[in-house]
Amino acid sequence: MTIVSRLTAGHAEALLAFERENRAYFSASVPDRGDDYFTGFGARHRELLAEQEAGLRHLHVVEDADGTLLGRINLVGVRDGSAELGYRIGERAAGRGPATRADRRLCVTAVREYGLPLLRAGTTLDNAGSRPVLARTGFQPVEEVMFGDRPGRRYVLDLRGSTLPAP
Repeated sequence: MTIVSRLTAGHAEALLAFERENRAYFSASVPDRGDDYFTGFGARHRELLAEQEAGLRHLHVVEDADGTLLGRINLVGVRDGSAELGYRIGERAAGRGPATRADRRLCVTAVREYGLPLLRAGTTLDNAGSRPVLARTGFQPVEEVMFGDRPGRRYVLDLRGSTLPAP
């Protein structure tokens, strides 16, 4: 079972431990957050929660049935009925389906709770995990881009008038 919950102040300690544990794993497919991310984590977490409260972001954690943190999934860049989807699933859970299940749950939540029927996403071409997750969720590729020095692709998912993906 994959549970997607709105990020709270109470998630800070587990989230920091998760990010530390998976830092090298994530750095293999996405740019590293840098040391400042970890040393300033508490302040940044509070800033993100304030932005969430203001409706600028919708931040979530992904947990299994026993409450173990598997990852995070977020909607950022909220504007004009759309947002950018981003997620990070830890190494121990990768390839076991939580990213796809979390994406599908958040698509439903995006429409029903946040009024966001249009989602965007992007990933590097060498991120072999994210590309199939986006495809299984229904995202369509729209353009080739560069993420720093790495080639990538942008995607879009228009949920207006369509059947929401099954979580």
